[in-house]
Amino acid sequence: QVQLVESGGGVVQAGGSLRLSCAASGRTDNKYFMAWFRQAPRKEREFVAYISWSSTNTLYTDSVKGRFAISRDNAKSTMYLQMNGLQPEDTALYYCAAGPIGAMGSTYYHYWGQGTEVTVFS
Repeated sequence: QVQLVESGGGVVQAGGSLRLSCAASGRTDNKYFMAWFRQAPRKEREFVAYISWSSTNTLYTDSVKGRFAISRDNAKSTMYLQMNGLQPEDTALYYCAAGPIGAMGSTYYHYWGQGTEVTVFS
């Protein structure tokens, strides 16, 4: 079992930045891929980015490319999402997830956090 806890959400003006963190505990030696998803009000949960155990493989959804950066520190069992140039359409509940493969589909991830809220106002 892996437990995931997100933090770092908040309210920010358009153009601002936030850094989300996802702290993992439990069986963190499984070398899982980790990912960020988000769900805006009245919308489906959508993929944001994933990163492999070694950090050599990353993938971003098109709408965040060039603005968001995913990273991880395995020694700290923590994953990050640096979000720059935030826009109102980035407003959502952001979830971290862990699973054995990297994929854009949420069903490939076995473990989920409870989410951290990001609100961007114009």
